[in-house]
Amino acid sequence: MQKTSSRLLALLSLLQTDRDWSGEHLAERLGVTPRTVRRDIDRLRGLGYRITTVKGPSGGYRLDAGTHMPPMLFDDGQAVALAVALRTAAADATVAEDAARALATLRQVMPPRLRHRIDSLHVTAVRPPGTPGTPGLSGLRRTDSRTLVELSRVIHAREELRFDYAATGPAAEPRRVHPHHLVTWSHRWYLVAWDLDREDWRVFRVDRIQPRTPTGPRFTPRALPADSVSAFVISRFRGNDGTATEWPCQGEVVLHLPAAEAAPFVQDGIVEELGPHRCRLTLGSWSWTGLAAAISYFDAEFEVVGPPELRTAFAQLAARYARATPSHGSAG
Repeated sequence: MQKTSSRLLALLSLLQTDRDWSGEHLAERLGVTPRTVRRDIDRLRGLGYRITTVKGPSGGYRLDAGTHMPPMLFDDGQAVALAVALRTAAADATVAEDAARALATLRQVMPPRLRHRIDSLHVTAVRPPGTPGTPGLSGLRRTDSRTLVELSRVIHAREELRFDYAATGPAAEPRRVHPHHLVTWSHRWYLVAWDLDREDWRVFRVDRIQPRTPTGPRFTPRALPADSVSAFVISRFRGNDGTATEWPCQGEVVLHLPAAEAAPFVQDGIVEELGPHRCRLTLGSWSWTGLAAAISYFDAEFEVVGPPELRTAFAQLAARYARATPSHGSAG
């Protein structure tokens, strides 16, 4: 029979699942008598766990929310996932102190094998210039915490990473890289790395990475072609080589929309209020045609402030749309 302490942990682990447990079922799972289960339930209640009795022919138990935080039990996967979330949240100035304290508390009770994995996790949250709020943390897309921890480990160990990468479609392509940094950008996780086969820097979506084992030899890290990893990522996502952080094409228009209505749809542009129904929008893109199309998304009247290249792009788009929608009389 298990010792009382280990049996209590096993019982708590079962009760933490989202279901009701009969006393007989718990006794069977733990290898004890129903009477022992009842005593252990009372012990957990004494520790602060709110366990209610379920009425019914055979009775049962349910773990409910309490009025305070009692001790909690996590398996290895849950502990790592929670630590990853706390490490990321620590970059948010509004909750940084609480997140850091929570991570320190969790780390203190972690076994060494998990503590080592978490200590190697370092993340840079990159926010596109001009956007309010926390840089890239709100609403992060779901990513396998085991992959994040493994990527952090090879970055920390400076080991060559081999993985299958599904860039487009279901087919995955084998890649070999020197991993440099983990970043968050616009609700996604990315790996910044030197691609050995392409001999260039690349930014990979983590949710498309399937790490291979074993990893490759150790390497000496290269210097990024930018002042910081944030500057590099911003530059790459704006279609530059990693050294320039401005969009290749940037223009201004006056939108016939209240600033409050336009702002939620402007990721890294600038919105200035000009009146109750007008605002100035400064926006960038990879091309003048792309910038003109992005401004058209607002479905509102506007005036082009400049530069001339943006006016030309709108004229070219207008002509293209006109050719794509011939008048009824000229249709064949």
